[in-house]
Amino acid sequence: MNLRIKNIFAKLEDANLDGLIVSLPANISYLTGSTSRDAYLLISKKENIYFTDSRYIEEAKQSLSPTFRLKKINGLVFKHIADTCLNLKLKRVGFEERYLPFAEFKKIKQESHNKINLIPTHNLTEELREIKSPGEVELIKKAARITVSALKFIQHFISPGKKEVEIAAELERYIRYKGARASAFDIIVASGPNSSFPHHLTGERKLKKNEPVLIDIGVDYLGYKSDLTRVFFLGRITSLYRSIYDIVLEAQKRAISEIKPAVSIGKVDAAARQYISLKGYGSSFVHNLGHGIGLEVHEEPHICSKEKSELEPGMVFTVEPAIYLPGKFGIRIEDMVLVTQKGMELL
Repeated sequence: MNLRIKNIFAKLEDANLDGLIVSLPANISYLTGSTSRDAYLLISKKENIYFTDSRYIEEAKQSLSPTFRLKKINGLVFKHIADTCLNLKLKRVGFEERYLPFAEFKKIKQESHNKINLIPTHNLTEELREIKSPGEVELIKKAARITVSALKFIQHFISPGKKEVEIAAELERYIRYKGARASAFDIIVASGPNSSFPHHLTGERKLKKNEPVLIDIGVDYLGYKSDLTRVFFLGRITSLYRSIYDIVLEAQKRAISEIKPAVSIGKVDAAARQYISLKGYGSSFVHNLGHGIGLEVHEEPHICSKEKSELEPGMVFTVEPAIYLPGKFGIRIEDMVLVTQKGMELL
């Protein structure tokens, strides 16, 4: 039995649950160590069952360990899940309240004839995913290396007259050639005033001389994600551009200098936020300092001012302070860090 399954068993015992229906693909992938596609997972001390259909059954046979019994679905998966719970005599079965749609919840209840008590759970598996294993860190590092390479490559392609979508397309092509499965999210290319939107939808706007171009890109490498943001300048860098960029860069440096085990997450956010506020742009930094990253682009921990929990070795997250000036431009600098036993490592 692998350590991840042992850890989730401990969580179930603490919650007084006989089993857990896992529906979030990232959580299924984490617990099985195998990429999940259109599947459900039932975890219990009696048996662990992986439900999928004929499209993925052969793939699952090759990748799943003997810890999991593979069950091929014919018909509705919810009847299979309900019948399996009844056959295993599971009474209190947890489900992921954020990821099991209400219609599916009702179907499982109906198929079990209300003989199963379905209990909502929150973050059982996600809490385990916060601390990355050495193997996970290596995959994230590889994703980060592809991303850094892509950003170095694209700086020679960016020029006035090119459309934002052209830049994004060229990045998509490049990362695939370098081994990424895909981009981790829709690549953001935000030029000029579009860079003042934190999550701009890359569009048809043509890049112009003497303006910033913000690029936010991540890749998926064997299921693990990266997320980096850089700002490029076309032509002359005005004094305002330089001033805002320097403030954001210094804010990031101050936050990163606080990162080490046992430090409050809120303290890391405050290091960047307070400096930006001191410079008069507090209201222009409109989002959290960062977010955990791994099997999902946004996962635990949340790096924000209200978070009182402490950093632990093995956590991987982004540090992305920003200043957005509506109608003018925005500057965001985003890097990924790993909390180590004694401090941190920039990925």
